[in-house]
Amino acid sequence: MIVTTTPGVEGHPIQEYKGVVFGEVIAGVNFVKDMMAGFSNFFGGRSGTYEEELIQAREAALQEMEQRAAALGANAVVAVDVAYEVLGSDNGMLMVSASGTAVVLA
Repeated sequence: MIVTTTPGVEGHPIQEYKGVVFGEVIAGVNFVKDMMAGFSNFFGGRSGTYEEELIQAREAALQEMEQRAAALGANAVVAVDVAYEVLGSDNGMLMVSASGTAVVLA
């Protein structure tokens, strides 16, 4: 499956539009990861624990979006957008959503 942020794929005309597809993931960060990130915040530097959580959530959201596109009979998703949001009363949840248009390419 081709997944791209562009509105089309060069050399492959769009034959059919299947509709908008989404993939959403809400991930919580546990106490240990929060504590490790706190050390990075205190001493400076990057937070590998949060970065890894973010990478996993983004990959899962994109994979879910691809699966929904395939279920519609699409072989590509164009105009993909990935959004991030912090949720929860203590901002302890991360939401990653991916959206795009499922299409059939020639």
